[in-house]
Amino acid sequence: MISSAADARLGRGNKDGLPTPSRTRRRRRFGIVAGAIFTPVVFAAMWPVTFDSQEELFEIPKGTWARRMAGEKRDILPSKIHLLVGIRNVLMLKNSDDVPQIFGPTLLMPGQTLRLPFTTPSENYFACTAHASGQLVIVVEAAPAWPWNRLSWRVRRMLRWLSKP
Repeated sequence: MISSAADARLGRGNKDGLPTPSRTRRRRRFGIVAGAIFTPVVFAAMWPVTFDSQEELFEIPKGTWARRMAGEKRDILPSKIHLLVGIRNVLMLKNSDDVPQIFGPTLLMPGQTLRLPFTTPSENYFACTAHASGQLVIVVEAAPAWPWNRLSWRVRRMLRWLSKP
């Protein structure tokens, strides 16, 4: 066993066996930093996923077809749309353009809105004349029920948001 004088020389405490002030400060700083990181992570995992509406609205703006025919390759809609069953599971497409647009088997007339609910997790591919590639993917995920699932869903959503051009 090492004596208390040896402990003091090695930085393990003072002669009375109490931790030195610098060691106490380091522990306190570590606790504050760990709490600052851990608290938001726990909060994000425990807080339920909610939205104001179950509907995710995408609008095809006026002049889209004319710009596309002029050679402009601008994305009006994202290549993938992510929905959650039971939370945000209704896709709404509004055609504000002057010409009809095709979405899957549906012809959207100017001013018309298509409301498409999804009830099961799936990955759906639709032909879409408003999209630059001509195809739109709708990914319907199960609602994240457990804390770890909610946290990973929030991280994936944040990474998708950060990767947008």
